[in-house]
Amino acid sequence: MIARNSFLFLLIAVSTSIRAQQTDSWLIEAAQIDPANYYGVTVANGMIGLVSSPEPMKVKDVVLNGVYDYYQRGRVSNILKTFNHINMNLEVDGQRIGRRDIANYRQALDLKKAALTTTFEVGDKVSVKHTIMALRHLPYTALAIVEIKANKDVKVTPMSVIEAPDHLTDVRNLYSEIDRPHVVIPLLTSVAKSPTGRHTVAVSNSIIFTEAHGQEPDLIHEDWDYNMHLMKFSKSLRAGETYRFSVVASATSTGDFNDPLNEAERLTIFAKLEGTERLLQRHEAEWEKLWQTGDIIIDGDLQAQKDVRFALYHLYAFAREGTAHSLSPMGLSGLGYNGHVFWDTELWMYPPLLMLQPGMARSLLEYRFQRLDAARKNAFSHGYKGAMFPWESSAEGTEDTPVWALTGPFQHHITGCVGWAFWKYYQVTHDKQWLRDRGYPVLKDVADFWASRVERKGPGRYEINNVIGANEWQENIDNNAFTNGMAITVLRYATQAAKELGIAPDADWEHVAGNIPILRFPDGTTQENATYKGEDIKQADVNLLAYPLDIITDRAQLEKDLKYYEPRMSANGPAMGNSVLSTLYSRLGNPGKAYELFVKSYRQNGVAPFGVLAETAGGTNPYFATGAGGMLQAVLSGFAGLKITDQGIVQLKTTLPGQWKGLLIRGVGADNKDLRVK
Repeated sequence: MIARNSFLFLLIAVSTSIRAQQTDSWLIEAAQIDPANYYGVTVANGMIGLVSSPEPMKVKDVVLNGVYDYYQRGRVSNILKTFNHINMNLEVDGQRIGRRDIANYRQALDLKKAALTTTFEVGDKVSVKHTIMALRHLPYTALAIVEIKANKDVKVTPMSVIEAPDHLTDVRNLYSEIDRPHVVIPLLTSVAKSPTGRHTVAVSNSIIFTEAHGQEPDLIHEDWDYNMHLMKFSKSLRAGETYRFSVVASATSTGDFNDPLNEAERLTIFAKLEGTERLLQRHEAEWEKLWQTGDIIIDGDLQAQKDVRFALYHLYAFAREGTAHSLSPMGLSGLGYNGHVFWDTELWMYPPLLMLQPGMARSLLEYRFQRLDAARKNAFSHGYKGAMFPWESSAEGTEDTPVWALTGPFQHHITGCVGWAFWKYYQVTHDKQWLRDRGYPVLKDVADFWASRVERKGPGRYEINNVIGANEWQENIDNNAFTNGMAITVLRYATQAAKELGIAPDADWEHVAGNIPILRFPDGTTQENATYKGEDIKQADVNLLAYPLDIITDRAQLEKDLKYYEPRMSANGPAMGNSVLSTLYSRLGNPGKAYELFVKSYRQNGVAPFGVLAETAGGTNPYFATGAGGMLQAVLSGFAGLKITDQGIVQLKTTLPGQWKGLLIRGVGADNKDLRVK
């Protein structure tokens, strides 16, 4: 009997340990929070991003996807920050609570539910739990849930606050109550103009009480300044009592609505009358669906599991199926890179989404397709045919690179990256109607651009001169390896697309592709450009010919190029450089080296207190979603061996790092299959 009980105890202990590990892999915790060294985490739903704050019950920024105006930053447009519409203040026994008044301050992001929970104590009086989320099923609405536990008899006064950032103008603050027989709906609302008046932005919030109708606390509205107002209520609590309420808040703009003021209030009313539990249920169900149809499960390395899920969470949080919005290098985490769309989207963030959530990936392509006319005009302006996509794109799809940066006029490989992404979508989905309606028009114009862009100097010398490649430290160079390789690739993809649709391809496309040079040093190493002599490089360029372009497939050539360029990659370069090398070493059958570079591609870039990714090691500009996309490719295309081909996503033979006991990729491709590596 004793032996049996011991066995049962051991079984329970092991089971509990497994459950704890599974739970831990979903939780990103910040226990040591220093306001002077704090880089927030973002909860987002693809339309709005809420960036956390070191201050209790507040968010630092609220970012709107796809909405741009001018802030006088580089004379180009910037993604728009709107009102902080879900902030709160708290008074305890008449004293306003700030950072210095609290203890045991902790924050934790639940990746599974996309919810950020903050907990703290106010002396020996109350314990507070505050959870925020950008509701996945309601794209313009956020939810905050507050629980206040009284440790002694106490009076608390929570306040729901709307505050306007300085760049908004013509701010109007409104308060109203809609009184119906079954409910009273308080609406705290603000509306303003964006910096140039290009957009109207509006927000509205309301409180969901747990008391029965007619027994809710009385609300008081206060205007504190033109840029801030609040509604508050007071509640007396007995020792041991826990009081719970919620705030729903909606943010709209003329980027999405003709009448954002009324729409913000309508959406808030809808959310309030849905109630907290229904909102939570639907939000969590949407995130559960994402994880069930696209997840990476690592056995044997809890830290890597958390890191990979953290990266995947950010891509899911920043993107949304069924839209025409793309991804900025910093996602919805702030104004980094002005919120513009670069090659980062197509080459780095898009592939993991395409493999795991093709519907999300399609939204990124729809963004480009809807701006095809602007790309055609850009090509015309530069004396070329077809479509020339801008290096930095925002609302209209015109060039939005600051004038001082030469990347705008010369980093032409972006046009190839767009075409490459369009064909990859077809390879994964085999959606022929999409190819006919959207894919081929883009691929045709991209091919026409490259056919007009080359300088035809004789057989094997169809040169692409005066460009900037992936290694941006060398400007106005000739015959850059990655640029030329991408041009060759998409010219042939356009030919394939035409044949797939029964259309006669332009014979010139293949002719041009066959005559674009890839330069070599005398020893056979691929030369980055015509004047490259071995200088340090910002990031991988030549190595991209092996992955993801598959132009270099010979093992000896691949190893030669790796040996030459890996030591020349600057330690100050962006995160995704090492992820490419990791993927290549995986495919060469060197999992130890691949793992070393996988870790190097992101872990040194994490900043306090959550470990959100900066662009570079020691950087202070998170969240760098481009880096997240790169490290996810190292797992998916490297360790898991996934490869996108004309037959769909296939799995190459691969070897896991020694630390990993197994790897499961859940929900791969259009048929949502699970693939394992042991």
